[in-house]
This record gives sequence, structure tokens and C-alpha cells, in this order.
Amino acid sequence: MTDHCLDLPAEDLPVARTAWPAIFSLSLGVFGLVTAEFLPASLLPPIAADLAISPGLAGQTVTATAIVGAIAGPVVVVGARRLDRRLVLLTLSALLILSSLLAATATGFVPLLVARVLLGVALGGFWALSAAFAMRLADSRDLPRAMSIIMAGVSLATVCAAPLGAWIGATLGWRFAFYLTAALGVVVFLMQVTTMPAMPPAGHASFATMGRLLNRRSLRTVFFVIILAVAAHFAGFTFIRTYLDDVIHLDVATVSLVLLAFGIAGFFGNLAGGALSARSNAGTVAIAALVIALAMATVASASSLPALAIAGVALWGFGFGIFPVSVQNRITRIASDEVESAGALMLTTFQIAISSGAVIGGLLVDASGPVGVMTFAATSSALAAVVMLMGNRQSVARTDPAR
Repeated sequence: MTDHCLDLPAEDLPVARTAWPAIFSLSLGVFGLVTAEFLPASLLPPIAADLAISPGLAGQTVTATAIVGAIAGPVVVVGARRLDRRLVLLTLSALLILSSLLAATATGFVPLLVARVLLGVALGGFWALSAAFAMRLADSRDLPRAMSIIMAGVSLATVCAAPLGAWIGATLGWRFAFYLTAALGVVVFLMQVTTMPAMPPAGHASFATMGRLLNRRSLRTVFFVIILAVAAHFAGFTFIRTYLDDVIHLDVATVSLVLLAFGIAGFFGNLAGGALSARSNAGTVAIAALVIALAMATVASASSLPALAIAGVALWGFGFGIFPVSVQNRITRIASDEVESAGALMLTTFQIAISSGAVIGGLLVDASGPVGVMTFAATSSALAAVVMLMGNRQSVARTDPAR
């Protein structure tokens, strides 16, 4: 079966009455998950001191969450393929509560690691199924907006998690921060119990199905674009503090404001991505990559112009805010018949790109400094935009309607 037979236009997707309360519960859920994921970044020193472990060992609990999440996505999709999706979602939300309580009461490294592994399972399962949840809850015309609302939870968590965690850790103690995410998890669970309808299994989720999906050229194109753009983003973002400190010489307070501007711009980029994707999902992916490339090029070339560099960082946040929601919408259109399996593949691709970006960024920062990292990021993002545009042109040439 050719790609163009599978790339269904929005009006051909299954139509349902949009369940906005349930969609908002998903946004709140992802806010809780991502907040719990990011909290240790601002709490590692007090965690390490309290548990009598090294900061490096404490940091490995963050790595464990990411690794488990990459594996858990496909495993949850396949392992739970016969279960009502409502039950799966409630189980993932329950894992947020359990992992937060275990972290808050941890007496050593092993209990904390177990807590972070459980969070990785919840994160991986949610990300792999998020597009499928949106597709089951939203009318086809509302799907881009629904995805934008869900992804807004990520943007808000990015803005809030680190500063909120730092403040709570300094005033109430690091354990209170995890009690707070547990309480948020309870709110999420109750909201989903009351708003989420039954969602019987759909599609034929399996590892074999995932393999067959990779035969679709347009899907492979999107995955390659993800690798290029996300690796670029995380190569740069891993060392953004180094750039702000060592290249344009900002003080700590200004660095915090710049990072806040990055997060706020990302939130608005997320909203823009939902609106633009409704017009052209492939075009919006290319626009996002181009905006990131322009922003990174600005950052790389503005080492003697701090104001311009700061503007570049804000534009970068806006561009990356557009990217995830536009990619989700593109993949949902291409693989509307097997959106859960496609979501699992997308999750794994993101994790590969994140890891690759961090490794490449580490090598480049040692070889050529932060400016070299930003130059690589600009080049890789620009290449992602070109690949997306060329891939979409080939799809259109084959009468592909999913553009």
C-alpha cells in the first residue's frame, strides 16, 4: 500500500464530538509528568546532601527516567493493546502519584531510582499514546487545537518546574516539591476519572506494525527531521547556560530571566503551532525548523551583541514551541490508521535525538566552545527544514493529500 493511500486528510479521519474537559485533563496530566521529570534539575544538591550520595550519582536518576521512557513507550503500546485506553491513562497517572510519593520519602539512592524508573514508565506511555488520545477525543477539525492544548502542558512545565523547584527546595525542602507533584497527580487522576470516556482499543499495535510503518516514506521523512531538529535543539540547550555565562557574560539574575523568556516564548509558539498545523502540518514542521535555524544562527553570530543574542534565544524558544505540536499533527495525519504505534516510534525517535544532541554538543563544546555548538545547531535545523520541504514536495508529486 502506498503512502498516499494512508495519508488521510483531516476530513477522512474518524469524527467524534470534541471532549474538551478530557483534553484539558490530558494537558494537566502532562504538566504534572514533565514537572516531576524536570524537578531534580533544580534540586540535585540538596537531594545529594540529604541522601549522602554524590551529585553525579543523584543526576543519574534523571538519566534513568529518560532511558526508561524511551523503552516504555513502545512496550506500553504493545503490552496494553487489548486494554481500554481510559484504564491505561489512569494507570499512568497513578504512576505519577506513586513515583512522586516514593521520591518524597526516599531514604537512599535505590528508592529514589525506583521512583524515577516508575516516572519514566508513565512518561513513555503517555507520550506514545498522547496523539491517539487526542485523535479519539477531538473532532478531526479540532485535532490541531487539541494537540496544542495538550502540548501547552509541556511548555508550562518547562517555564515553572525549575524555578518552582528551586524556590520550594530552598524554603520548604526538596521532599515537599515531590509531595506537591503527588498532590497534582491526585488532582489529575480525579479529573481524568470524571471526564475521560471509555476508549476501547483501536488499531493493531505491535512491534511488527511499527516495522511496517517505517515502510512509509513520508513517515521516515518526519522521523529524520525529528532527529535533525531535536538533536540541534538539545545540543544547544544543554549548553545554553555555558553560552550565556561565558560568551555574552550575563549575571545569574539575567540568565534566569532569559531562560524564563525562552519558556514563555515556547508557550506562545505552541499555540501558534496548533493554529498553523490546521492549515498545513508539513509546512508548519518546516517553518518550525527554519525559525530554530534562524534563531540559532543569530545566537551564534551575536557574541558581541548581548541584546541580539537574547532576542535569538527567545525566538529559539518560540520555534521549538511550534515543533512538537506540528510534528504530532503531521504523524497523526500520515499514520491515522495506526496512530498508537506511530506515537511509540515518534517517542523513541525523540529520545534518540535528545541523546545524540547532548553527545554531539558535549564534543563540540570541548572542541570549539559554545559558539561552535550553536553553529552546528543552526546548520542541523536548517537541514531539517530542507528535508521536510523536499519530502513534502515528493509526497505532493505522488498526489499525497497530507500536506
